[in-house]
Amino acid sequence: MTTFYVILVALLLTLALFDLFVGVSNDAVNFLSSAVGSKAFKFKTLLVFAAIGVFFGATFSSGMMDIARHGIYMPQYYTFAELMCVFAAVMFTDVVLLDIFNTLGMPTSTTVSMVFELLGASVAIACVKILGDSTLDLGNLINTAKAFTVIMGIFLSVTIAFVVGLVVQFVTRLVFSFGYRKNLRFFVGIFGSISMTSIFYFILVKGLKNMSFMGDGYKAFLGQYENELLLGMLGGFFVICHLLHALKINVLKIIIALGTFSLALAFAGNDLVNFVGVPLTSLSSLQHLLADAGNPADYKMAFLLKSEPGQWYLLMFAGITMVAALVFSKKAKKVVQTSVSLASQTSSDEIFGTNPVARALVRGSNGVAKFISSKIPESFRKKIETRFDTKQMILEEDGAAFDLLRACVNLMLASSLIALGTSLKLPLSTTYVTFMVAMGTSLADRAWNRETAVYRITGVLSVIGGWFLTAFAAFASASMVAIVLYFGGLPVTFALFAVVIFVLVRSNLKYRENKKDKTAERFEKILVAGPETKVYPLIRDYSRGEWSEVLRWSADCYEKIIVGFLREDLGKLRSVHKQIKILKKHIERNRRHGSLCSERLAQEDLVVKNFFLYQANDFMGDALFCLQQISFSCKNHVDNAFSPIEGNDKRKILLRSAVHVKSLVEETADMVETMQFDRYESVRDKLRAEGSKIFKERKAEMMRTNSDNIRSEMLYLTILYESWALIDAVCSVAKASKKFLTTKPQTLSASI
Repeated sequence: MTTFYVILVALLLTLALFDLFVGVSNDAVNFLSSAVGSKAFKFKTLLVFAAIGVFFGATFSSGMMDIARHGIYMPQYYTFAELMCVFAAVMFTDVVLLDIFNTLGMPTSTTVSMVFELLGASVAIACVKILGDSTLDLGNLINTAKAFTVIMGIFLSVTIAFVVGLVVQFVTRLVFSFGYRKNLRFFVGIFGSISMTSIFYFILVKGLKNMSFMGDGYKAFLGQYENELLLGMLGGFFVICHLLHALKINVLKIIIALGTFSLALAFAGNDLVNFVGVPLTSLSSLQHLLADAGNPADYKMAFLLKSEPGQWYLLMFAGITMVAALVFSKKAKKVVQTSVSLASQTSSDEIFGTNPVARALVRGSNGVAKFISSKIPESFRKKIETRFDTKQMILEEDGAAFDLLRACVNLMLASSLIALGTSLKLPLSTTYVTFMVAMGTSLADRAWNRETAVYRITGVLSVIGGWFLTAFAAFASASMVAIVLYFGGLPVTFALFAVVIFVLVRSNLKYRENKKDKTAERFEKILVAGPETKVYPLIRDYSRGEWSEVLRWSADCYEKIIVGFLREDLGKLRSVHKQIKILKKHIERNRRHGSLCSERLAQEDLVVKNFFLYQANDFMGDALFCLQQISFSCKNHVDNAFSPIEGNDKRKILLRSAVHVKSLVEETADMVETMQFDRYESVRDKLRAEGSKIFKERKAEMMRTNSDNIRSEMLYLTILYESWALIDAVCSVAKASKKFLTTKPQTLSASI
């Protein structure tokens, strides 16, 4: 039996490698988003700072945290076999759960996932124990106070970080404005000393506190001379920052580099337990079991009440793994991009849609803002507006989401708040603090304007909702897995391990396939294009690809609707109806992208081009509306089991229409994609001819004697009318796309 547990511990240590990889992918947003968003350094250079911090933080970390040993459950009441079920359930659940969030590009808290997985698994095993022993109760077996403290920490960290970020960034922008360079010589000492002191204090308190080489003497020294240390750093950095500025060295970049390093160091040193704490606890448990020659079924785990340091070689290997994950993980970049996109000062590809809550918040906020604005004197309001003039904004590189000043504030505040929480022994999450600080500073900088606010708020609500979903999913999943492992034994354990590995491999392979989509890459090139870049060719390539794809998609949906209706295939009609909903989101995204593209075109003075870009996207929406009308009517008719259309002639006309319309729309798509507009007149004439046939058939049908089946007759006329309207919309798309893709650019002066 002992051999089984040796194998199980080996499996858990193997899963720890996967957990490190997916965990770093998720938590990379904590220390990379500010530097990535401001483009203070090249990404490879930035990875060097972060990798050094991650490696040293992991290698010299104590590697163990009491929460993994006795923070959630009371180990003295559990046997070795019972806790091994808990540990296995936590690891099986954790790697899959974090991988799901990474794939979706949603940052979540690894601390909360581990805590609630431990809580769920230990509660499940505790319930089994209580059923077998009436003298036990849940209060004895579970440390409920710790879990409640973590939950309260979530609410506190989210609110405090957002409010502090909002207030501090507002004051900072009042002092510096968006054209911060002209005021930097006066305030660089004060701003730099406060920022660097916050970051170095964060390194000393949060980053080095749990390092294995730091003994009690260091902690005693820090506690005794903390105030003197802070004053000394403030004065020293004040002088250093002015000297660096006098030497033409960018102090803000130094702050960002130090901030990135400090957060990476603290992340690896303190959050490492989220990934390897449970496997190392299981290894420690096995070592005690073997040393005492105990029986797994009745060997009590009271020794877990004491803390133990982790083995240095395992911690070093964990550090190497974390660095590799940071460098090679594609999902890490996606998670970072989510945070950067939500905080972007400039227009960006809004990756979230809207929801009623976000819309209500935007409307309410606009009303409150108008009320407050009306109470502020006009002269004072104008002075404030001059400090928030984004036309003066200084970006380090083209395509940066925000400036260096905001990046510094993000890192300074995140470091300060986490250090403060540590000193007060509050369970702050680095993910919560860094993300909400970034959201608060972006709101203060008015990055959430009338055009983007609803998308940004939806994104923030989605991310926050994901945090709470993490807690619920972690608790429920781990508890179920623990029960299955407890009663399933060896076969189920190995089967679940195989399933977890399969899910991870499949997820990464599928993610790579999705990354092959070149549409997002083409649009990204448009967003990061500088003033000197010829944007029109980029937008042209992007637009023709999108329009041709939508046209082919529409043609396929149209044929499936008609065929499904004639065959009374409800399953196919429902499937197409879902596809049309997806197509609607796709077209709405194209319209948003079109607005962003038009801003770039405006820089080249392509007024006429903008008009046809808008037109093509609007006509795509018209075509979609026709498909929606046909799809809803046909699905509703078949779903209610109404009588089918009478007469073979009508059925043949609809079937012929399905084949011909699909063929013609696909031909239009080919013409747009290849930009062979010498075929335009031929394609247009074919479309008009087909539309004319359908229109004549509808007119003739209306002149015939009324059918006994009025419902089917009305549906037949609806299909014909919407089919004709669909063809007309496709004709308009072809014309607008031809004008946009081939007509020579006309400047404003030329058009006047």
